[in-house]
Formats: sequence, C-alpha cells, structure tokens
Amino acid sequence: MSASAPPAASDPAAESPAARRREQRGWYVYDWANSAFNTTVISVFLGPYLIPVARTAACAQDFPDVPAATCASDFDRLTAASPGLGYVDVLGFDVRPAAFFGLVVTISVFLQIVFLPIVGALADHTGRKREMLGGFAYVGALATMGLYFVEGDRYLLGGVLFVVANVAYGSSIVVYDSFLPQISTPDERDAVSSRGWAIGYLGGGLLLALNLVLYLRHESLGVGEGMAVRISMMSAGLWWAIFTLVPLLRLRNRPVPAHETTALRSVGGSFRQLGRTLRELRRYPLTLLFLVAYLVYNDGIQTVIGNSAAFAAEALKLDKTVQISAILMVQFVAFFGALLLGALARRLGTKRTVLGSLVVWTAIVIVAMFVQEGQALQFYLMALAIAIVLGGTQALSRSLFSQVIPKGREAEYFSLLQISDKGSAFIGSLTVTIALQLTNSYRIAIVSMIIFFVLGFALLALVNLPKAIRAAGNEVPERI
Repeated sequence: MSASAPPAASDPAAESPAARRREQRGWYVYDWANSAFNTTVISVFLGPYLIPVARTAACAQDFPDVPAATCASDFDRLTAASPGLGYVDVLGFDVRPAAFFGLVVTISVFLQIVFLPIVGALADHTGRKREMLGGFAYVGALATMGLYFVEGDRYLLGGVLFVVANVAYGSSIVVYDSFLPQISTPDERDAVSSRGWAIGYLGGGLLLALNLVLYLRHESLGVGEGMAVRISMMSAGLWWAIFTLVPLLRLRNRPVPAHETTALRSVGGSFRQLGRTLRELRRYPLTLLFLVAYLVYNDGIQTVIGNSAAFAAEALKLDKTVQISAILMVQFVAFFGALLLGALARRLGTKRTVLGSLVVWTAIVIVAMFVQEGQALQFYLMALAIAIVLGGTQALSRSLFSQVIPKGREAEYFSLLQISDKGSAFIGSLTVTIALQLTNSYRIAIVSMIIFFVLGFALLALVNLPKAIRAAGNEVPERI
C-alpha cells in the first residue's frame, strides 16, 4: 500500500482563498470537538469521581466487615487506625485512593512525552495527517465514552481508559496543530489560530454547562449522582466523536516526498527523521529560544489555572458553587478574549500582544495577594481578567511557533511544543508545593508564579522573530 498522500497544493498562498477558508472552518470544529474532553472530563468530573471509586475498592479489600457507606464516610479515620490498610493495587504497587487520579495523570503525561514525537515524525513522514487525526480522535472518544462503565470498584478500568484517552488526545492535537501552516498564509495565521482556540472554549463551555445542569439537578431529574457523572463523561466522548466528522470531511492531506511504501518502513523512516530533526534543532537557535520561552511562561499559565480552584477554596474560603460558576464564566469569556487578542495582534503585532498579555498575567498573580477572603465578586473579577488573556496568549504563541519551524516538519515540531508543555508541568507544581511547604499560604504560592511570567517575558523579548522566520525558510508576515 502506498504511503504517499493524495495530490494537493503544498503552499497555502498558492491555493484559492475560498479553498483555504473551507479547510479553516473545518479545522476550527476540531477544537470545538476535543475541548469537551478537557473541560468535562479532566477539569471537572473525573478526578472527584475516580478517587471514591478507588476508595470503594480499598474498602472492599481491607474493611469487608464495615458497611460500604460507613467505610466511605469514615475512610480517613479507619486508615489512620490501621496504617498498613486502605491502599489499592496498581501494577503491584500500593497506592492511596486519594493519589490514584494524580498517578494516572502522571502516567498519561509520561507516555505522551515518549509517544508524541513519534506521532509527529510519522505524520510528516507519511503525509497521512487526516487519517491520523481521525484515528487518534476516535480512539480517544471511544475510551472517553467507556468511562460510563466505571462504577463500583472499577478504578483500574477508569485509570486505563483515561490514560488511553489522554494519550490519544495529545496525539491528535499534535496532528491538528500541524495543519495550521498548511491551511493559512503567514498573514492569516494569527486570526486562524485565535478563532480555533476561541471556538474550542465555546464548545467545551457549552457541553460543560449542559452537564452541570444535569449534575446539579440530578435528583429532580430522577438520576443518581454517580449516574449523572457517568453520563456527563460519556457525553464528552460522544461530542468529540460526532464533531470530529467535520474536520475529517474538510481537511486535505498534502504531498510529501516519495518514501518507502511498507508500514514498517514508514515507521522506521519516521524514527530516523525524528532523530535528524532533534539533531538539526541546534541549527535554529532562535526557534529553540522561543520554545524555551513558551515552556516557561506557559508553565506559569497552566499552574495558575490548575491551582485556581484550590486558591478559591483554601485562601478565599469560597464554596463549590462559586468555583463551578467561575469555571463556566472563564470558558465563555475566553472565547471573546481569544478573538480580542487576535484582533490586537493584527494591529500591534503578535509578539507585542503576547508580551502585553504576560504583563497582564503578572498583574493577576500580584492582585491575588490582595483578594479578600469570602469576596466572590473579587474572585470573579480576577477570573474575568484570566479569561481575557488565557486563550489569546496560547493561540498567538501557537501562531508564532508555526512561523519559526521549517516546512514539511510541522508535526514533528508541534510534538516538541506539546512535550515541552507536558514535560515542564512539574516545575510550576513543584514551585507551588515548595511555597506551600514553607509558608502554608496559597496566596504566596500563586504569587510565586510571577517568576515564570517575568522570565518568559524576558526570553520572548530576546527572540528576533523576523530572523527566526527567515532562518526556518519561511516568509515574514507583514505584522509579527
């Protein structure tokens, strides 16, 4: 079977505007499709649901004479009285139920770091990006739908399904991002990237809102709480699967140089190409500098977002209703924020807009020190500021990165962007952990993120973007 892609124009500037717009509209919809997994499953429902499932398994194993409901409510007391009990088995290791979700997230991230560069190399080497996008999307969507069957003591089933879904999700994003330089001219790139990111926030937020209505009103709807969570997680997989049809119908593969035709040789050639790309990265020092800058400031962004609920609960003593409503507000406001920063980039330049957004991020973490306990309005205002810059910072960074990578290597380089994101995630978390250990203050922990934004700002300011773009063999857009 031939590994070459169907013939298509390889230069987006040479294609008609109508053809590009058709592909761009299809490309946007994949962000709408996959964001449901991130918001509904990862951000809200799976962790709080999977930990009690693991606790149920530990109760059945170690406290069989204690009624299940009593064991669940008194689990901490029971395990404190019996230090050697209250664990679940994961690959031969004893793991506390409270740590189980964090463990499966860590495993999935590690597998992404290993797997994503291979995915990127294979996508560039074979040219079969559309097929790979569909394959990973449907593996992830089916695994997500399978979470419906996680109940009782099936914690291992939930862990395995999440690992499969999260690795497939990351792999599909690598392929998805690599389409950006192929479906847009350099001058269109900021707007296209920003629209995709914005539509993702809208899609993820819409499904999350529907699922939260089901969850919060499950009793009046005659549905148990666990069933409401399982339906919500299944709906995210179904949403992902249905809307992925649109980009698969709209996106086109681009031709690549002729390669050996067997699947085994294609994989072998992809490994060799990946090795060459990693060695040749030193030929693009400004691209590498941008990658490091993004690694630093994006780690700050992810850490602030990841700790915002804990900050609201621990530092501000705000209840779950405020936290959930703030999550929803961020999803919908971020839609407009991404479009706003995209428009600013067209007026002021992309680099200048990203640098400005990092100034706003710095101000946000400083203001966090002064938000008063119990003041929901102040927390909502801080969340509003985050929502305005959140999507735009990341979307414009993706656009900038697409300008400084060589043609034909898009997926490989975007896999490096993804793994730098995943691999650095522990740095911000470690910083927060150390700050909490030393001060026991979530306010100081959040303020400690200022170093990531200041250092990221300084590194990005040092990147000579026109020179980096020319070094990668690309056309410098009118505004950068």
